[in-house]
Amino acid sequence: MVNTLAPETTERAAGPRSAGPAVNGRGQTRRRRRQAVVAYLFLAPTLLFFAVFLILPLGFALLLSMSRWAGFDLGDIDPVGLDNFTGLFADGSTFLAPILTNTLLFALGTVALALAGSVLVATCIDNLRFQGLWRTLYFLPIVTTVVAVGNVWKYMYEPGGLVNGVLNALGLGSVAFLQDPDTALPSVVVVQAWASVGSAILILTAGLKSIPESYYEAAALDGAGPATVFWKITLPLLRPSLLFVCITQFLTGLQSFALIIVMTKGGPGDATNVAALEMYRQAFSYGDWGTASAAAFVLFVVVLVVTLVQLWIFRRKGEDA
Repeated sequence: MVNTLAPETTERAAGPRSAGPAVNGRGQTRRRRRQAVVAYLFLAPTLLFFAVFLILPLGFALLLSMSRWAGFDLGDIDPVGLDNFTGLFADGSTFLAPILTNTLLFALGTVALALAGSVLVATCIDNLRFQGLWRTLYFLPIVTTVVAVGNVWKYMYEPGGLVNGVLNALGLGSVAFLQDPDTALPSVVVVQAWASVGSAILILTAGLKSIPESYYEAAALDGAGPATVFWKITLPLLRPSLLFVCITQFLTGLQSFALIIVMTKGGPGDATNVAALEMYRQAFSYGDWGTASAAAFVLFVVVLVVTLVQLWIFRRKGEDA
């Protein structure tokens, strides 16, 4: 005889087992939700911090960039649309030239000098004894306040200062470094580059230590000279460190404020006036917070574009940043 109850019994037995994956799936979903809630609770203090000190000020600055406000009563905020932005680039405005031009030249000069100097010094230190001592000496300007560095160099640039004393000893005439509009900006660029070389040296020295010694041994066996080793091995393998130094130094140069206000206060005239200093003047000296906020967003766009261009250039050369 054929057992007709077998299929039904099998289906009944299979019924509870087939519901097992669905039950487990719902349990895993609930577990993941609980984990997500716990994770967001732990992140809540950090998210609140960023909301209060980053998102809210950013939104308020965006509001001010399209308004006219003297900086006292919030009820006096007067919306003006894009008038602040158009005013920055209107005929007769000094924001594009010389202020924004000075900012880019200052940043480019700082990056060029600091990068060249740090590569040279880091390569030399890598071949010397007591490397920690040399790195410490070059890092000292980083831990020195900008006000102290600016005042020391300001006195060194004076007509009777150390720099002109050396020039006079060499039979050269004195130079009005900070008083001449043609030399004021390059003089401050030198100080900024000197003050930032220390951090770049630390980063590049770490990059040099990460290059395998076998590459240099193979180059020596092939008879490569020091210049060939530097250009064909050291410099290409330093590209990740160079990218980091280049971007950070450029961002620092674009946002420079303290050193310039200590050494020149933007003078003579507007020869050393940069975007950050102009924002400070517009807000705190002239009471025009709308123009200051608009200038801040223009500078943000410049920083973003420059950073993206740098990343694109390095990636084209083979660096997967």
